[in-house]
Amino acid sequence: MADQRSLPVPDGLEGERLDAALARLFGFSRTRAAELIFDGDVLVDGSPAAKSDRVTAGSWLDVTIPAPASAPMPVAEPVPGMTIIYEDDDIIVVNKPIGVAAHPSVGWTGPTVIGGLLGTGRRVSTSGAAERQGIVHRLDANTTGCMVVAKSERAYTLMKRAFKERTVEKRYHALVQGHMDPLRGTVDAPIDRHPSGDGRWAVVAGGKDSVTHYDTLEAFRAASLLDIRLETGRTHQIRVHMSTLRHPCVGDLQYGADPTLSARLGLGRQWLHAKTLAFEHPSSGEWVTFTSDYPDDLARALDVIAES
Repeated sequence: MADQRSLPVPDGLEGERLDAALARLFGFSRTRAAELIFDGDVLVDGSPAAKSDRVTAGSWLDVTIPAPASAPMPVAEPVPGMTIIYEDDDIIVVNKPIGVAAHPSVGWTGPTVIGGLLGTGRRVSTSGAAERQGIVHRLDANTTGCMVVAKSERAYTLMKRAFKERTVEKRYHALVQGHMDPLRGTVDAPIDRHPSGDGRWAVVAGGKDSVTHYDTLEAFRAASLLDIRLETGRTHQIRVHMSTLRHPCVGDLQYGADPTLSARLGLGRQWLHAKTLAFEHPSSGEWVTFTSDYPDDLARALDVIAES
């Protein structure tokens, strides 16, 4: 059920933009406020308004906050191409293929890691929301590579804590356009939803702290292969940070990659692979490391770029 709220504009918000005033009053992002205004869910003194309109103290706001759509439950069926790198009583480490999300979500109807595991008869932790039980971190649907899932309740608790406390080592390989200057460096820039509200993310003042370390493994004529270590784990973090440096991941048309180069390499997604995952095992306490080979589409594209 939608949440209906009506209240006057406080004196302290006199002259604020409508989207900024809503964000401060209700505690959600300005992007979310702008979405509500665009959808006609915000009335000022009974009339629609623009997000950039300035509010007047005492004006009456009528705000309808739609109920969040519920995520579908996972479909238990094997996922072609998803292989198991390691498994014991506490964890499963999978090699996630292209076009597979970590778990079901609103708007995603494709295969999922959790559904694939359940489809092979494996059990996972029952902790977490019903549609993502056992999931302790995520990869984009079109980012391939290492991903760990908790099987035991203890493992779920400890792995969630490890990711939150940033004690998990996450290394990716990315093929980016051009050449990095310097060849090794750090991007420390906050990330939040793109102001356009089109599903992208961006470096935004006041966003969540986001830190990416990169090192050039090999430079080619048109691109560079990077080893990337994430200190944080924001949505699209590597893609956003590389695009901000004007070196988008090859094939990443959403974040400014050259479509001609992408077509020449036969890439239908960003060249980004979760190469290594290392952490303290939740039961033994031993430091364990898992790696994943490049899938065929990334390997072919790398061969072509190396020979050009």
